[in-house]
Amino acid sequence: MDSILFIILIGLAGGLAIGLQSPMASMITQRLGIFESVFIVHLGGAVIALIPMLILGSKMNQWRNVPWYTLGAGFFGLGVIAAISFMIPRIGVAPALIILLAGQLVMGAVLDHFGWLGLAPRPLDAARVLGLAVVLAGVWLTVK
Repeated sequence: MDSILFIILIGLAGGLAIGLQSPMASMITQRLGIFESVFIVHLGGAVIALIPMLILGSKMNQWRNVPWYTLGAGFFGLGVIAAISFMIPRIGVAPALIILLAGQLVMGAVLDHFGWLGLAPRPLDAARVLGLAVVLAGVWLTVK
């Protein structure tokens, strides 16, 4: 069932999760520190992910089959939590999330345009540039 409605609902659920995770991670960082926050967030996710892996089975024994550079994804998680933890107490949750979203969209457009990381190339056209400009204007209005 790959209907656009289902895809949108999954995306909204992920966005809601980010909206909740971000201030929680920021609270941990403010009380314990950035590295402790990253550790707690990733450990919690690892424990929760382990449960279905144990029940449904796992392909973890094939981890050597993924490109070496993908193993650095956790490093970017550190950057996300550090950015969130820095921004939220200074500008609030909504402005912090819109800034992160804008960064995600810009990176997504670059990845799509060049087809990096195994993606099918989707050239940047005028409509997508306009969409990014609207998002960046929204960032300015939200943070201002």
